[in-house]
Amino acid sequence: MPRIIGIDLGTTNSCVATLERGAPTVLSSPEGSRTTPSVVAFLPSGSVVVGTPARRQAVTNPTRTIIGAKRLIGRKVNTQDVQRFAASAPFRIVASPSGDAWIRLDERDVSPQEVSSYMLERMRRIAELALGEPAT
Repeated sequence: MPRIIGIDLGTTNSCVATLERGAPTVLSSPEGSRTTPSVVAFLPSGSVVVGTPARRQAVTNPTRTIIGAKRLIGRKVNTQDVQRFAASAPFRIVASPSGDAWIRLDERDVSPQEVSSYMLERMRRIAELALGEPAT
């Protein structure tokens, strides 16, 4: 019987769980943590790091380390809550062609959905490692 996984994509932390004998079980990451910081860092080399490694390098790469991306999904850049978040964010929040709040990374603009997709991919990989089988 196929297993079901559930992902809690949080603003601050995310986690992944499965049902074991009818009860939910939160899966641990390879680092041993049951939650993963919802942080995505875009490195100058072009690679992307997620979770604890991304949070660790936020001091040296603040403008390319994205926290709280979920707060921006479906929001217009000119709203009061986005403007308040932008005032404290170390990265730049800009308007997409439709006026939605996106994140500026050097010369490229990234949607909060794209940033969140890196978190979802990380959660899927944690599930695959913990369960020993592909998650689709």
